[in-house]
Amino acid sequence: MTDRVVLVSGAAGGIGGAVAQRFADGGWRVAGVDRQPCADPSVFGIEADLRQVADCRAAVERTVAWGGRLDALVNAAGVWTEGPCTDTTEDDFDRVFDVNVKGLYFLTSAAVPHLAAAEGCVVNLSSDAGIQGNAGAAVYCASKGAVSILTKALALELAPQGVRVNAVCPGDVDSPMLHGQARDFGGDHPEEYLQRLLAGYPQARRARFIRPAEVAELIWFLAQTPAAPITGANISIDFGLSAGIV
Repeated sequence: MTDRVVLVSGAAGGIGGAVAQRFADGGWRVAGVDRQPCADPSVFGIEADLRQVADCRAAVERTVAWGGRLDALVNAAGVWTEGPCTDTTEDDFDRVFDVNVKGLYFLTSAAVPHLAAAEGCVVNLSSDAGIQGNAGAAVYCASKGAVSILTKALALELAPQGVRVNAVCPGDVDSPMLHGQARDFGGDHPEEYLQRLLAGYPQARRARFIRPAEVAELIWFLAQTPAAPITGANISIDFGLSAGIV
């Protein structure tokens, strides 16, 4: 074990759970914040509602009280919605922005003094939808677009303090969120919904969904010393989905 400490949001499952596991395997001490308990006994679990600023600040304070420091923050918590913009409710809009943007923002702002002391880093989870438009997912795209440009702004703001800020932008990840997406928006045929997603990839004949562990490996790299020159970047991991029109 090292003395380095990471705080991962959304750590109870999906990408966040894979990230927590990767850092634990790498010898870091891992704190995980989620609305649900973290089942992994190697993770210091913090239950919180990241839509609440007070909960974001408390999660950082509890992490530092437990670990004595904070070297990295991984903002992996997120929610999805889709549908025509004319059907979007205020509650849908607020839910997506509160989790995907507001929670990320205030976790980061609370973590800055501790990350500066350690010359640490932030890795945000954006999306291919944060660098290109997806028809029928305007609210989600808007939230992830905010994450992508916020990453660049924070990288510039925090550079004088020695804190790096990057984002990873996955395509569709084989996670509980993706399968919930298919269940909630795929009607009576969720498997057909998933196949339609795969059909949109450049490698359609050999396409598969990205594995959470693959995203976690990229996030792990960005927290290590060899990644020191990388800041303000939005790094795609999407089988070429966002590269352009096929």
